[in-house]
Formats: sequence, structure tokens, C-alpha cells
Amino acid sequence: MTGKKGIIFGVSNKRGIAYGIAKALHEQGAEIAFTYAGEVMEGRVKPIAEEMNSKLIVSCDVTNEDEIKSTFDQYKSVYGQCDFVVHAVAFANKDDLTGDFSDVSKEGWDLALGVSAYSLIPIARCAKPLMTNGGSIVTLSYIGGEKYVPNYNVMGVAKAALECTVRYLAAEFGSSAIRVNSLSAGPVKTLAAKGISGFNTLLRINELRSPLKRNITLEEVGGAGLYLCSDLSSAVTGETHHVDSGMHSVLIDKVDAHLVENQSVKNS
Repeated sequence: MTGKKGIIFGVSNKRGIAYGIAKALHEQGAEIAFTYAGEVMEGRVKPIAEEMNSKLIVSCDVTNEDEIKSTFDQYKSVYGQCDFVVHAVAFANKDDLTGDFSDVSKEGWDLALGVSAYSLIPIARCAKPLMTNGGSIVTLSYIGGEKYVPNYNVMGVAKAALECTVRYLAAEFGSSAIRVNSLSAGPVKTLAAKGISGFNTLLRINELRSPLKRNITLEEVGGAGLYLCSDLSSAVTGETHHVDSGMHSVLIDKVDAHLVENQSVKNS
């Protein structure tokens, strides 16, 4: 990645998937600009960005398209060309990540899909003119966008919309040699994951049911992100790339949580 430049939306701490990707890119020589959302996140993101010698650390609310445009204007003035963009932004009300899916409010639906899926579109639109030599846009998904996952609820719908958005952007941007892909990681212990009710159960399900019989690491997700951002994946676009120990290839059903709870009792 030496000589490659890009921007990552969504790094928030050293335990997140976005950080794993940023670290892998930085270690391979990439120059990275970072964004953060609000003063609280600024204190978390700045030390990480400075550690990676970033020349641009900018506030950006992805629900505000003027801020997205301003972010890329600032990026252009500092870095000029853009070779990769990582979209690692998702949000839903905590109340919409538990209980019955049918209880989701219109406000909660709009929020989850707006932040988690729609935001990729204006980000891609603003990045495209800076990718004069082609480039890569990568977003983060999860198996809950393809299959039922307990308590993932409206975020599953948002991830399904995100993955479909990837395919449409890939078809549109391909003639400009810009690739658009999503990276579907298995469950990882991140701060964001704590907002999902029963997340520890999901970890146990993945460990018991996945073909590799284990959970994944941030380093493994980071390596996959590096692959998708680099020329190693030069013929890959419109793809949902799974890094989940093979869990996407097996059945997920409602009885899994019950089975895991019983298994935990037996092992205790």
C-alpha cells in the first residue's frame, strides 16, 4: 500500500473492526485520513490517527451530506488523490436491537437505514471524482443482513440494504475502475457489539456452529480489509466477502440460543 492514500469513516477505538483495517493498511504503508462524529469521539479517534501519522482528522456527521462534501474537500486539499475509502459506520437505537422486530418505529427504521446504509451513497459519490486512477470502496456488513440473527432486528434490514447498495454502486462505478465491496465479519467483541442483546450468545453460536469451530480476530478482519483495499483484489467488485470462520455457509435458526445456553450450563 506504499503510495496509496485514503480515508476511513468509523474508527472509534482500538477494539473495533475499523481499527483492525486501519492498522493493517498503515502497516503496509498506506496514508490514512480519519473522521469522527462529535467531541466525545474526537478524544478517542485523534490518538489513533496521530499514532498512524495521519495528516487529516476531521469531524463528519454522515447524516449530513454537506459535512460529507466538506470532508472530501478537506481531504482533497491535503491528499489530492483517493485510492480507498472504508465505510465503517452503523447505528440503531438500542431499543430496536432487542424484543420483537415488528415493534420497530418509523423513526428507528429511518435512523438505522439512514446511518448504516444510505450514508454509503453520498460518501461514494464524493469519493468518485478523487479516484482518478481507480480505487476501492469497502463497507462493513454482517450475516444478519442475509439470515435471521436473534436481536439484530432492524440492523439486519439495514445491512441487507447496504449489501444491495454495494452491488448497484459496483455496477455504476466499474467503468471508472472503482471497485465497491462489503466485508461481512463474524462476531467480534467490540464496543458496538455490546449494544446487541445476547451478543455473548452469538459468539458462542459462532464458535460451536461454524466450520472452523472458532471465532475470528481483529487481525483476520484487518487482513481482509487490506486485501479488498489493495490491488490484490483488482478484479473483485460487487462482492460480500465473509470473514466469519465459515458461519455464513451453515444454518442459523431460533433454537441456537437455547442450545448454547444448555451447552453453557453443562460446561459450567
